[in-house]
Amino acid sequence: MPLWSRIANAFRGERLSREIEEEIRSHLAEAVESGRDPAEARRAFGPALQWREKSRDLRLVAWIESLGADAIFGWRQILKKKATSAAVVLSLALALGACTSAFRLIDALLLRPLPVAASERLYSVAFQGTGVEGKLMTYDSCSYPMFRRMRAAIAQQAESVAVSYMGRADLTYGSDQEMEQAWQQYVSGWMFRTFGLRPAVGRLLTDDDDGAPGAHPVAVLSYDYWTRRFARDPRAVGRTFRLGDDLYQIVGVAGEGFTGTETGSMTDIFLPMAMKNPRTLESYNNFWLRALIQLKPGVAADPVRERLRATFRSLQIERAKGMLGLSTQQLEKFFQEKLLLEPASAGRSNLQRDYRQALLALAILVALVLLIACANVANLMTARAASRAREMALRVSIGAGRARLVQLVLVESACLAFLATALGALLAWWSAPFVLARINPPDDPARLALPADWRVLGFGLALACGVTFLFGLAPALRASAVTPARVLRGGEDPHSRRRLMHALIALQVAFCFVVNLVAGLFGATFDRLEHQPTGFSAERILNLEAVTRRPQPPVYWEQVAEQLRAAPGVEKVALTVWPMMSGESAVSSVSVNGGPPNPALCDLLRVSPGWFDVMRIPLLDGRDFRPDDAAPSVAIVNAAFARQYFNGRNPLGQSFESGSAPGRRVAIRIVGFVPDARSRDNVKVPIRPTAYLPFQSVDPKGAVAPVERGTFVVRTAARNPLAMAGALRQAIPRARPEFHVTSIRAQAEIDGSHMLRERLLAMLGMFFAGVALLLAGVGLYGVLDYSVVERRREIGIRMAIGAQAADIARRVTGDIFTMVLAGAVAGLGLGLAAARSIEALLFQVKAAGLEMLALPSLAIGAAALLASLPAVIRAVRIDPAATLKAD
Repeated sequence: MPLWSRIANAFRGERLSREIEEEIRSHLAEAVESGRDPAEARRAFGPALQWREKSRDLRLVAWIESLGADAIFGWRQILKKKATSAAVVLSLALALGACTSAFRLIDALLLRPLPVAASERLYSVAFQGTGVEGKLMTYDSCSYPMFRRMRAAIAQQAESVAVSYMGRADLTYGSDQEMEQAWQQYVSGWMFRTFGLRPAVGRLLTDDDDGAPGAHPVAVLSYDYWTRRFARDPRAVGRTFRLGDDLYQIVGVAGEGFTGTETGSMTDIFLPMAMKNPRTLESYNNFWLRALIQLKPGVAADPVRERLRATFRSLQIERAKGMLGLSTQQLEKFFQEKLLLEPASAGRSNLQRDYRQALLALAILVALVLLIACANVANLMTARAASRAREMALRVSIGAGRARLVQLVLVESACLAFLATALGALLAWWSAPFVLARINPPDDPARLALPADWRVLGFGLALACGVTFLFGLAPALRASAVTPARVLRGGEDPHSRRRLMHALIALQVAFCFVVNLVAGLFGATFDRLEHQPTGFSAERILNLEAVTRRPQPPVYWEQVAEQLRAAPGVEKVALTVWPMMSGESAVSSVSVNGGPPNPALCDLLRVSPGWFDVMRIPLLDGRDFRPDDAAPSVAIVNAAFARQYFNGRNPLGQSFESGSAPGRRVAIRIVGFVPDARSRDNVKVPIRPTAYLPFQSVDPKGAVAPVERGTFVVRTAARNPLAMAGALRQAIPRARPEFHVTSIRAQAEIDGSHMLRERLLAMLGMFFAGVALLLAGVGLYGVLDYSVVERRREIGIRMAIGAQAADIARRVTGDIFTMVLAGAVAGLGLGLAAARSIEALLFQVKAAGLEMLALPSLAIGAAALLASLPAVIRAVRIDPAATLKAD
């Protein structure tokens, strides 16, 4: 009989039995018809049962039939113990759902290959050097001239593609004067060809589009943007839009699935690299793009990296010739930078860099929770197996082999794992987008594809199988090792089973300690960052970032600010280039008294008169800027500036030289002194030396420089400044039509966005710590309850001869609490190792070391006491007379 038919017969048991019975009857009928006596025919035919079994073995695959029978029996056992089964399923569902959710996020951000040809051969050029704080740092940006030189150096071994950092663009379509925003990215014209991509409509960018600067104002839309903005209208191809001073024509739409190379973001519009500002394209020191390298077939990465390093060294020597203002120490750091070639099959983005360690830490936490759940369920299954010892002994007595009993218990475990996986899948389907929403900064939302495809399905199935063996194998092996004679006489040794259950309790406590310690560290980090002083008041501050099509005189910007001051609900208005803690910065070297440049760089920020008042940064000495002040003649400096460059003395009236441009140094007089205020977005580093310059500036010839972009900083009377966003957005173009608002953000929202990762880790850490405590508590309760039931006779005898309740409680909980203590000690060692591995995610928690160790200890101790209380009460309430009489 064909194999497929034998497999199919395993699922049609009743019909197969009827067919076998009919065949046996037909053989007997033929014998009778041939003249034989019916009784003699039956004797000659042999035992009907034996023929039935032989026929079944020939017509089906026996082990599949046994699996089906075991599954039915396992399902009946699950229904028989509904409470225990529900506890098992819910425990595993929570852990499996968390694991699958973490995998979906990690896969989407770090593992899933880009939908391009030969993504496994894609690399990103990165650079490693010493950062401003003296720590090793890696960055992946370079200038366009550097990219061209590197591309030429490895042209025979690989193709190079330049992609800019994705940014928001203000554009208008056709005659529609209502400006809208889209995410744009400048790319090499040969990118689509190199990646093997095809257009959905029209054509893609070509090498010719990336020829002469500014010669080909064409654009390609992403499929996602084409769907959202044009509802997949083919007539979108050929339309034009204005971006800055250029009019672009849409020539095509990229194929579905490709949304750029920045994982976690989705590009709306692709523009040729040659359409970037010519000054930016020619600058060696303007780092604004990533260089992606796709190796040719058969080419190894190491030779390409060495060739790129040689090119980079020559570029560094050329760049250093124009850096006349750098100190010897700064030049040493400059030449110590090293080129790296890092895999980029999954794309390259800042989101990957910022959340790689956080997601890995999250994965470790959920894996520990899964192990706790498996240990918990293994204990419950061991207790259930103990209650079925006589059943297993009888099965062995009538011929069941050990493998058959292992299969029986494992199939029941698989049924529980299947139910838990189904519930866990629902949890993962909801929780992964929920977690993604928690890491979205307001101005740059993360956009990740989270498909439930074969990768997620395969992970879920592998996880379910692994979990089945993790929690089911030990009980299955113990159940199959029964000795029938001993069990049926009631003489099975209970101590070996208790030792296994106690060891699993110690394992649960160890993992629970680690989860609670790490969660406490994450919570402490977030608490300390949340209470870090910023040096300014973010309350009721609204930042309106604006641009003009062409640079405008500063007086026009002040006219718009004056119009905003007259708006109802506005208290004060000032101007700056960008909001505080927005992520943007400008730096300069500083020298004092004609000396060499200080190795520490200084932050520069241009602000208008009254800005310090709006931000509520008090003047310690000196004065605010005046309307006629202009950069770079005067400055107001902070306390960190005084400590760094003037040994902590009051710098008022002193001068310093700034070298914000290579080869150009400017003398600046200090007219004001203010406390430290945080301008950078990294809240984990100390506030840097900062020099505030007037918003109005003059060029080397003394002419007032026009301004193309700026930020109106508005302090409102309303507690919710965003309530005035709409009115203020409309007021700016009414004051001057050439001004356009690109972004409106509350300062409090900006401040909070820099702790999204820490808030996420603290929130999820506390959640998983609670789950771990709950699971460990349930496991501890189950073992104690089983111990009380198993030792009921012993406890009854002890109470009959005068044992006190305290002695009974000590005997019931003594061994368990010893295991809890052993697990906590082991967990302490594992937790300290885990803390060292995630040190980069922590902030100022070493000083609270004892407190951090005490919290998980107290939490586990409290959980152990609560879990043991019902079992202790049950033990001390045992009636000795009734127990002994029943026995």
